[in-house]
Amino acid sequence: MRLPEMLLSHGLSVLVLLGGLLAQGQAADSVLGEFQLQDFRGRTWKSTDFDRHKVLVVASYGVECPLAKLYAPRLQQLADAYKDQGVGFVVIDANRHDSLTEMAAFARDHQWTMPFLKDLNNQLADRLQAERTPEVFVLDADHQVKYRGRIDDQHSVGGHSRPAPTRDDLKLAIDDLLAGREVAVAKTEAVGCIIGRVRPPKPEATITFAEHVAPLLNARCVECHREGEIGPFSLQDYDEVAGWAPMIAEVTREHRMPPWHASPQHGHFANENRLTDAEIQMLQDWSRAGAPAGDLTKLPPTPEFITGWQLPHDPDLVVAMSKKPFQVPATGEVKYQYFSVDPGITEDKWVTAAEVVPGNRAIVHHVIVFAAPGGKVENEDGQLLIAYVPGMRILPLPKGFAKRLPAGSKLIFQLHYTPNGTPQEDLTKVGLTFADESEVEYEVQTASTRNRKFEILPLKADQQFTSKTITAPTDLLLLSMSPHMHLRGQSFRYEMVWPNGQTETLLDVPAYDFNWQMSYRLKEPMAVPQGSKLTAFAKFDNSRENLANPDPTQTVLWGDQSWEEMLIGYFDIAIPRKADETMHIAADLRQQGTNEEVASRILKRVDQNGDGKIQKSELVNPRFAKAFPLADTNSDGEISLEELTALIPLLRR
Repeated sequence: MRLPEMLLSHGLSVLVLLGGLLAQGQAADSVLGEFQLQDFRGRTWKSTDFDRHKVLVVASYGVECPLAKLYAPRLQQLADAYKDQGVGFVVIDANRHDSLTEMAAFARDHQWTMPFLKDLNNQLADRLQAERTPEVFVLDADHQVKYRGRIDDQHSVGGHSRPAPTRDDLKLAIDDLLAGREVAVAKTEAVGCIIGRVRPPKPEATITFAEHVAPLLNARCVECHREGEIGPFSLQDYDEVAGWAPMIAEVTREHRMPPWHASPQHGHFANENRLTDAEIQMLQDWSRAGAPAGDLTKLPPTPEFITGWQLPHDPDLVVAMSKKPFQVPATGEVKYQYFSVDPGITEDKWVTAAEVVPGNRAIVHHVIVFAAPGGKVENEDGQLLIAYVPGMRILPLPKGFAKRLPAGSKLIFQLHYTPNGTPQEDLTKVGLTFADESEVEYEVQTASTRNRKFEILPLKADQQFTSKTITAPTDLLLLSMSPHMHLRGQSFRYEMVWPNGQTETLLDVPAYDFNWQMSYRLKEPMAVPQGSKLTAFAKFDNSRENLANPDPTQTVLWGDQSWEEMLIGYFDIAIPRKADETMHIAADLRQQGTNEEVASRILKRVDQNGDGKIQKSELVNPRFAKAFPLADTNSDGEISLEELTALIPLLRR
């Protein structure tokens, strides 16, 4: 039977068969197509330059994306490991706001040897349907995508990182292809920065950068997002901002930026930094319209910010953490570092404002500075002088309020570093401004309510624990609250039970973030009557859904390191200086130890003449003087260590 007759006789089935036979041996078109792109050195690369590889990895990158920086060393390590196995690596940058000069600096800093190409007009990014940086694509010998997604699961958005990856997705995909297998997991979610593509603005757009977006960024974002500050990129230049428009829309829509985690249902705070719904919607509309510039001659003036110190004037004392910088490795975990410095304080000083200035904001996660009269930190609350976390803005204490820095104190710096992909060094310092003692009416002290005895079970979220209730021993003022947990922290709430029995939520942080350990300063000092009771309620997420979780299979107890946990509700209070003794005794009661150990601390503090006993004349506070006969059980006019020890259980209730 001739071929035409066969086709008529057997119809469609024969056509399908012939089509299959004709297709055998023909490779599908390469997803990369044909291209010519330049790298940062000016060399032109063609699509045919990558035909010789058995496996080709194409990585979408952006030089200012924090997650991309973290993964830069890992990508080069993989390229080195597979270079003799027929695996090629090429990196593309499709961000409109990344220049060749910035790409060259990035490649040099991370010692990249891979081709790093400027993807003008998003040629390859569009063909690959790339969305994020970093995002990787593993192609077979025919340049067909067999895997797309993340490099591994160690790092995620918001600065959350596991000590090590639990799945090396890119490596596993390469190994599968080299072994002739199908890739077991062909797609994962890339969670980095959105690519800043070139997009034509919509002509009918009414919201523009010059008239609407720039004023908002100046007011709410540029203080951190400018050259030399903690923001990973500047938000002052139109071309730069337009490239970041989709990412700005995402992080504001999800309330990741600006960083503010307190619920608006409770409390009024002086340092609140929250966008309104209308402002968030404006940024969404601007991004969707292609980020139109508008009339750039109508740009508002560039705001002026304090450079160097945020203090009201130059500090009266500046103390560096050490004489030489501390070296921070490119990757890995760095345990808390401690530095002790003698600032030469020969008399009591009254601190009205303090500021920690990191020497390297890119790697300093947080800093706590303690005042240690004995050279050691024995009471973290009472000795806490100032802390730093990214984004913290300095607010001087109200007039007449100050913290006491005792004569002879050493300053203890506690620093937590987070490596960012390249070796770094840091030399952090603290600046202090002082008030004349005669002007200080209220002493400010840091106190806390905490729980050290929790046990966080594996693989569970919403595990709530309650702190020890703190009772106000005298009338005082509440100034601020600062929740503190680690990577499994989920939510935190402060509740006050007033003397009349009513309960009030003072601060609610429904989504706690270890990377933004903020202090929430009340707009006005809050009067707290004697007998008021403060308690903190904290939830922990030890499930696999917590992307920051170091290991959800572990039972977690109290500990200093970030893979352990803490439950501390710090708060700043102010008391009239005549009530100083009351608050110090209250702090002594909160410390750990036997009743006799607590009694010894109180006796040492109150015993002015050093005779080992307390006379009524040594009690400055009227409330304690009135209670003197109750403690003096043998009525000899003195309170001995034994009598005070017997009283401690009653005071600790």
